[in-house]
Amino acid sequence: MASPPTPKTANKLSDDLARVLPHLQLDDQGRSTLVGAKDSIEALDRLERAGLLVEATRLIAHALPAREAVWWACACSRHTAASGTDPSAEAKVREAAEEWVRKPTDEQRRTAMKHAESAGFGSAEAWAAVGAFWSGDSMAPPEAPKVPPQPHFTGLAVAGSVALAAARGPAVRRDDRLMRFLASAKDIAAGGAGRLEAEPD
Repeated sequence: MASPPTPKTANKLSDDLARVLPHLQLDDQGRSTLVGAKDSIEALDRLERAGLLVEATRLIAHALPAREAVWWACACSRHTAASGTDPSAEAKVREAAEEWVRKPTDEQRRTAMKHAESAGFGSAEAWAAVGAFWSGDSMAPPEAPKVPPQPHFTGLAVAGSVALAAARGPAVRRDDRLMRFLASAKDIAAGGAGRLEAEPD
């Protein structure tokens, strides 16, 4: 008697590669790397094997659901040293974005955006919070007519956040950081927490 088929492990990366592709900013090498790719999982594998790590992070930013993507951006920003003169302020911005992931209410996403505005939009933490805000149904004030964000806006914010986190400090660390970030994202896509330890000085 044949054994029952093993259930396929759920993966949170979107199967809709056609939706994601326009936002990856691919050059000729990147486009040729992804010719014939069936889904985002295969595309991610191809980009990594080709050494196109930045493009791989962009793919994840757009292919993960909004809450998972924002959580990932927060994990990446937590891994690298704060970039500004007030690390505690940046930590508060990240905490507001993380709180939205835990409790994705309209009030919390607007709170995250207020923290990003206060921080001046110059950090990985701020763009993670913007990603939370852009995940909602309106960018307008609560009392105003709704102005929906474009569907890819959260991905743009998350990609920017991850790029800023990777670029902090010595440039020689970037590729190693990107590899760690990609491992974190894969863990999140598989249902894990994707946590990253703070980078040693």
